[in-house]
Amino acid sequence: MKTAKFQLEELTCPSCIKKIEKTLNRQQGVKEVKVLFHSSKVKVCYDERAVTLKELSTTIEELGFSILATKIVNE
Repeated sequence: MKTAKFQLEELTCPSCIKKIEKTLNRQQGVKEVKVLFHSSKVKVCYDERAVTLKELSTTIEELGFSILATKIVNE
């Protein structure tokens, strides 16, 4: 299991949280998604054997959100 943290451009509405969480949770290999509205951060715990960091990034960008930074954390 790996954890990735994505810093997004400013989230403009609370419904963005549900949109991101719902879409990422549907992806194979994703175990947990947490979106922090006020800091515009997305934390994703995932199985790197089932989904790649690039696939997660692409999914977020396809939803219309720009990623400013990505960090892999060991937890």
